Amino acid sequence: MNHTSQKLYIVMTGLPARGKSTIAARIKESFLASDIATEIFNNGDLRRRLVDRNTAGSDFYDPDNTHGSALREHIAVTNIQNAAHFIDQGGQVAILDATNVSRKRRELILSLLTDHPVLFIETVNSDPEILEANINRKARLPEFAHFAHQDAVASFKERIKYYEHIASPFQDEANYIQVDSLHNKILKFWLKDHLPHFEQLRDLLVTDYVKNLFLVRHGQTTDNTVERIGGDAPLTDKGREQALRLSNTFSTVPLPYVFCSTKQRTWQTARPICDQQSCGCTLIQLEEFNEIDAGICEEMTYEEIKTKMPHVYYERLMDKYNYVYPQGEGYVSMGTRIDRGVKKALFLSGNADNIVIVGHRAVNRMILAHFLYRRIEDVPYIYVPQNQYYHIVSMQQKKLFELKKIN
Repeated sequence: MNHTSQKLYIVMTGLPARGKSTIAARIKESFLASDIATEIFNNGDLRRRLVDRNTAGSDFYDPDNTHGSALREHIAVTNIQNAAHFIDQGGQVAILDATNVSRKRRELILSLLTDHPVLFIETVNSDPEILEANINRKARLPEFAHFAHQDAVASFKERIKYYEHIASPFQDEANYIQVDSLHNKILKFWLKDHLPHFEQLRDLLVTDYVKNLFLVRHGQTTDNTVERIGGDAPLTDKGREQALRLSNTFSTVPLPYVFCSTKQRTWQTARPICDQQSCGCTLIQLEEFNEIDAGICEEMTYEEIKTKMPHVYYERLMDKYNYVYPQGEGYVSMGTRIDRGVKKALFLSGNADNIVIVGHRAVNRMILAHFLYRRIEDVPYIYVPQNQYYHIVSMQQKKLFELKKIN
């Protein structure tokens, strides 16, 4: 094996809906930006091109289906050969994107790719809620269009069971990384060979990766006009006008996903954005993005708190980040759920070019702090206006934070 070459095979592995293709796409984008000739060879894409009939049904993946097994083996070998040809013709990194969970399949790959190092990247995600949400998202892909949605979900879950049945753990593979694809965390790795591009690759695997995140605060509510906190107030006429202006601002930006909280003020702000999209937009409400719970102070104005509960008002004033409302939350205690909400939104949106999060003032401050360093005592004072929005880019080659006006 040539250990001085700058050529590498990356083999994605893992059960379906665990984020393999998203990570493969990120690796390709990052490497291409560094002038590393990289290509992805996805078995699913090749299957849809080569096989005339629709193969979304779970029966195609049944190990006892000899015809389906033979077709899948042919597709795998064809893509392995395509990857080798790409490398032979001057490519530097070829990414095989498929489940590759069986030892038999991995041994086949290693037997056919002997000219340069092979690195296996296994993606795992044990979060049942997010897995369920991702399966629901995948069940709406075009290849499932002939299914009723619940039938598509059931079929996809049955497909996963078939792969679980043949899956075998890594043992003596030379080069192997296991990644938590939700938390961007390397769980384990074993490297026998010297691998080209490894430092760049490792850094990429642990990076929160978003091409364009537009972070918006909901429009004005009836409670905003009197500085009442918490609650579930609707938008005012002005707030609805702000939502309309916001939807016009993003009308020419393709948005496959918009996320908001479960409160009506964020939904009323987010819904017009989706309605303006011409190519389909999925609106997902996440309770992780709900506004800070003010506990016994919910639906009180700041003046009422100052008058009736001065100890609460002044204690919070002295240390706004660490103060926790009685029977409620504080910035310090909501950090875990906000972090989870961000990771959930990024995971569910896959490799989307653009996503929008419509949040609340405190929530958006915590989201900004997730990407932008701030001393914790300064987080509760980050500027989050209702007539502007933040544009965030967080990629390996580019970091961007800008505050922009709504048209």
